[in-house]
Amino acid sequence: MSSTAEPLRDEVQPNPLPNYTHVMPTHATQGSRKQVVLAGALAGLTSRFCISPLDVVKIRLQLQTHSLSDPLSHPPASLYGPVYKGTLSTLKTILREEGVTGLWKGNVPAEILYLTYGSLQFLTYRSTTQLLSTLPLSDRLPNAGTSFIAGAVAGSVATSATYPLDLLRTRFAAQGHDKIYASLLSSVRDIYRFEGPTGFFRGLSAGIGQIVPYMGLFFSAYETLKSLFSTPTSPLYPILSPYGLNDAAAGVLASVSSKTAVFPLDTVRKRLQVQGPSRTRYIHRNIPLYERGVLATIAEVARTEGRRGLYRGLSVSLMKAAPASAVTMWTYERAMTVMRGWNGKEE
Repeated sequence: MSSTAEPLRDEVQPNPLPNYTHVMPTHATQGSRKQVVLAGALAGLTSRFCISPLDVVKIRLQLQTHSLSDPLSHPPASLYGPVYKGTLSTLKTILREEGVTGLWKGNVPAEILYLTYGSLQFLTYRSTTQLLSTLPLSDRLPNAGTSFIAGAVAGSVATSATYPLDLLRTRFAAQGHDKIYASLLSSVRDIYRFEGPTGFFRGLSAGIGQIVPYMGLFFSAYETLKSLFSTPTSPLYPILSPYGLNDAAAGVLASVSSKTAVFPLDTVRKRLQVQGPSRTRYIHRNIPLYERGVLATIAEVARTEGRRGLYRGLSVSLMKAAPASAVTMWTYERAMTVMRGWNGKEE
């Protein structure tokens, strides 16, 4: 294969080196760009719909600031908002005080976010994987290395492009009965008016710092586990394969391990996203002011709330991440299979 990269074609050519040990991951190199975009969008929408309530719970827990090791540090709810204790208790409290719709706060920007993010993520992952496949044979990476790089690039591109939607999702989810933003359009107008264009990107550095290792670890683990679970000699193959759960199981395990590794950055990102002139008007009205960047915020949270404070909402995040990744990867793979089948019939 020539060392000069050729322009990527819409239809992916068969791997010219079928006997090469480090062939490219199959799900990233099959299908057209249009198919990848559509499948990624459908996967993102489906996943978001399923896990929205858990996402709201996670955000509410992450924005709490009392020390987890000192019960006397709990702020009075009448002055600073509710004190949530655990996933189930938080769900019940939101349902009791805000109704069912409270569990879907921020769902509109979140759906747009997942739609756009899913499309960009899978398209960038596919394009990066194809580009790496044009390298000379001696310079190619093993599957795990290729997946890590492609995943990190895909996560960075998708996160940066959709970050304003992520910020809006967080701010709507952080609202209580007293609405800060009446609608999606008014939120965009108010943030631009009072915080300027940079207001839409508060905490972006934490988002990039989180997503690069997360997506790299996730995709490399996913490709490895998917291959393992799809091998007939694997002990889990007879259990997973008849139900098409190979992809889902790989997605769950890859997501749990990756999410745990980078979770403190996710907590910091949420804290930074609700900074600004409305900081004291969210349901947690005692959110501290953080002005010195990501590392200083991590240090401040650890100092005032203990190291456990950096992992607020981890359990519900894992509960959310596992089904979300399983649904995402299962939907994506099924959608790609259906669309490739349609193209085969048309041909």
